Amino acid sequence: MAAAAVPLALVAGVTPARAANLASQADTQVAIFMVPLTLLVLVLLFEAARFVRRGALPAQSADRPARPLRWSRDRRGG
Repeated sequence: MAAAAVPLALVAGVTPARAANLASQADTQVAIFMVPLTLLVLVLLFEAARFVRRGALPAQSADRPARPLRWSRDRRGG
């Protein structure tokens, strides 16, 4: 994705000096933080809705049998 962004930025006329100027503005900094975060939340909501619509969770792994604990008599207090 980053490889595709470089030619697009060059065609749009974004130079490192312009990008630094834009990045110093508070609104741009908020957008740079919030846009990926919002996309992440939307993807999580989409995945949750997909599970709900399907009506069943994916196959769970079998429960492992409980291992007996080998405590010494001294630790049990007896």
